[in-house]
Amino acid sequence: MHALYDLPAPAKVNLFLHVVGRRADGYHLLQSAFALIDWCDRLHIDRRPQGLSREDLGPKLPDDDLCLRAARLLQSATGCTQGAHIQIDKQVPAEAGLGGGSSDAATCLLALNRLWGLGLTAHALAQLAQQLGADVPFFIHGRNAWVEGIGEHIQPIDLPPTRLLVVKPAQGLATQKIFSAETLRRNTKRATVTDFAADPFGFFEKGRNDLQPVAQEMLPELGKVLNWYTIQGLKPRMTGSGSAVFALLQDDVSIELPQDTNWQFRVCQTLAQHPLLGWAQQV
Repeated sequence: MHALYDLPAPAKVNLFLHVVGRRADGYHLLQSAFALIDWCDRLHIDRRPQGLSREDLGPKLPDDDLCLRAARLLQSATGCTQGAHIQIDKQVPAEAGLGGGSSDAATCLLALNRLWGLGLTAHALAQLAQQLGADVPFFIHGRNAWVEGIGEHIQPIDLPPTRLLVVKPAQGLATQKIFSAETLRRNTKRATVTDFAADPFGFFEKGRNDLQPVAQEMLPELGKVLNWYTIQGLKPRMTGSGSAVFALLQDDVSIELPQDTNWQFRVCQTLAQHPLLGWAQQV
């Protein structure tokens, strides 16, 4: 096998995100439910005898992006000397809370594990992926999930299919800046996965994103987006650390999109599983 093309890297939304505490080392303890959606980046990877390179088919990415770091990490962990040329067709916006970069890294790990014939299990890849970021193991495991701790406790869950309207304002938000804010609430009462699984979207109505008030302070345009949803009769919620916002969308709802903004709009469908689930043995 010399190449793998048109590999999907789906985004995610946080149906809720509660900050339930903080560890002594400063890391925040979270509870969240991650739902995969069909807004995807696409990767094309050619196997090379040696060396790593990347080509951006969409917006320019940082020189040392997560995909290159993932490839180097996989080489280092396995002693593999093979190389690859990675093309990224970036569609999911950055600094949106949609997990686009983390998903790219996960797809890269799954693809290179296959291209280089390494045979690592999904569990082994997820263990490596923790070094790249808290969200990367979720995409490796490939199922909608209840997530706790600092992102390391991942429990698969089933979600009923639904449509979402996702809006990304022009400006993004820096995750680290939000988590370091003094006004961030860090003592939300813990929920249980049992309560959530009994009625996932009913729980959505009761939950919230604890990062959202801080994000609104930092980005006034976010308030305009949230207000627009409310006018449309929808209940909006920021995903992750923002700045993208989403709402559950019923089939019979008619939405009038504003014409005088540079916001990105996308009607998305939740996914039952990652398109590459099964590419690494589930052990």
